[in-house]
This record gives sequence, structure tokens and C-alpha cells, in this order.
Amino acid sequence: MTSPARPPRRMTPEARRAQLVSAALDLYGARSPEEVAVEDVTRAADVSRALFYRYFSGMEELHVAALGSVAEELIDRVALPTDGPLDGQLADALDVFLDVVGRHSRAYIALLRSGSVVSTGETDAMVDGVRDHIVDLLCVRGGVPDPTPLQLMTLRGWVALVEGSVLVWLEAGRVPAHAELRDWLVEQLFAMLGVTVARDPDAQFSTTPSALGTSR
Repeated sequence: MTSPARPPRRMTPEARRAQLVSAALDLYGARSPEEVAVEDVTRAADVSRALFYRYFSGMEELHVAALGSVAEELIDRVALPTDGPLDGQLADALDVFLDVVGRHSRAYIALLRSGSVVSTGETDAMVDGVRDHIVDLLCVRGGVPDPTPLQLMTLRGWVALVEGSVLVWLEAGRVPAHAELRDWLVEQLFAMLGVTVARDPDAQFSTTPSALGTSR
């Protein structure tokens, strides 16, 4: 059997740093970030401890960089195109979201767990950045650039529901199935918006769902 190719000994600083972040994320696939040590990363990346410390002051800094890459991927990839019914676009965005957190499940759990030993002010800011990105997308797509207080409470409450549900989903072995969770979350948003509109007629969204749950 052919042995995996060794990484090149000479790399640009950016490439070497990315290699170490990638090694950390690969290790998170098998264990919690808290359980990953410098020796694990240097072994996985086939580099020396001295080289590791040339790029990171320690595991805390690497954890922040690795978890930050997950947050950046969520912000880069989760989007709501401007065409088509909102429920379908939201389902597509949730598919992407669930795909990313599913591939980086342990990192995502660590990112959200405020009691995690890898939780810092920087990681908290990353989580807030993802939340703000999703709320902003929903406001723009829903035609409410200046949401009412109840609208904002509804959207932020839904994002919190997504986070909490996804944590349970990941820790429960991804039960229910991906599609069932996605459709349930879509329906939850429109149910919440319906309650908000009943309380505040000014809290309308410009686009309403079409045949929720029947297109997938």
C-alpha cells in the first residue's frame, strides 16, 4: 500500500499555518478540541514542535484559528439567493449549514459551548458573527432592512433554536434525519413569524412560504 505523501518541507507562512489548522480540524473529527495537544498536531502535520511554535503560541491560539475557519466557512457559504420562494431558499441554506457543522461537528460543539476550555472572547465573537450574518440575510430576503423589535426577537430567537437543535442533533447521532430536521426548522421560522405578525401587524415579511414541506 502506498504511504501518504509527506507535506513539502518548504512552505509559505500562509500555507504552513493553513496546514496546521487543517491538521487540527482533522483531529477534531476524532476527538474534542480540548483533547488535542501540540504533539498530536505536530505528528499529524509531520512538523517539529519548534516549527509549530513559530506559527502559534500554543494550542489556545490554534484552537481559535481552527474554530474561526469553521465560522468563516459558515459565513462564506450560507446564503439566501434572491430568486424563488423563501422557504425553498431557506431549506437550501440550511442544507449548507448542516453540511458544514456535520463535517466539523466537534469543532462546532466546542464553538457553541461557553463552558468549553477552548471558549474565549474571540470564539464568542465568531459565533456572534455567524448569528448576525444569518439574521442579516433573513432581513434582506424578507424585505425588512429595518426590523421591528418583535421581528428582530423572532429572527434571533429562531437562530438560537437552530443552534440548540443542531447541538442536540449532533450529540444524538444526527437523529432525526438531515432532511427532517431541515424541514422542521423551516416550518418553525414561519410559525414564529406568524405569531409575531399576529401580535404586530407592522412585522410583515415581503415573502411568504409556499407549500411548506411538500417540495422536499
